[in-house]
Amino acid sequence: MTFQSQQNNDFLSVKEADRIVIEYYTDPLCCWSWAFEPHWQKLLHQFEGEISYTHYMGGLISDWNSYQDPMNAINRPAQLGPLWLEVSQVTNAVIDPAIWVEDPPTSSYPACIAVKSVEMQSKEAAEKYLYKLREAVMTKKQNIARPEVLSAIAQNFSKENPDLLNYNQFLEDISGEKSVQLFKNDLQKVRYNRIGRFPTLTIHKPGQTGIILTGYRPYEVLLQAISVVAPELVNGVN
Repeated sequence: MTFQSQQNNDFLSVKEADRIVIEYYTDPLCCWSWAFEPHWQKLLHQFEGEISYTHYMGGLISDWNSYQDPMNAINRPAQLGPLWLEVSQVTNAVIDPAIWVEDPPTSSYPACIAVKSVEMQSKEAAEKYLYKLREAVMTKKQNIARPEVLSAIAQNFSKENPDLLNYNQFLEDISGEKSVQLFKNDLQKVRYNRIGRFPTLTIHKPGQTGIILTGYRPYEVLLQAISVVAPELVNGVN
């Protein structure tokens, strides 16, 4: 699927105009996005300096009273366990589905807001913190709907990366209105663009026609998409 980027090139530098722009729609509780991580990280490493990206939090689960996934026949927490197990088997991702029986998260909204709070400090910090959240819930059965868990992960991350995350600033931001508004802006963008599955990526150059990738995709498919958008970058890349 293709789309036309509406971004104005008049104020872009030559380097920015040549850069690949990726909008990555995801959610901390999305098991397919966790399985996608190795391919995403490989892409960022392979095209370091050539890609500009932004994460948009999708708000996968607002609460279990309103959540419905007719494609997978899921409407209560325990039903997510078999899906996580299937994703692990299909993709070889390390996923422990037991959390959906032992301590099921009630919503993905708190984790989404936490990511936006970290993003207020830097996109790099948000990228790494999002990874930590996924790792915590998918492999360590930590309930990332709980504020104390989100804070503990941020505190440990700050200790390991003091140049990336100020923990006290995180505590202030996550309890403020701005982080909530940033998440609401993401939700509006998700709805406006009719994003119905995660992960979804839009890949383009500013002002040019781009490609939409919906759902889990291996690295080879990502590379094919980059070759369409920027063939000059892919020659000789494996």
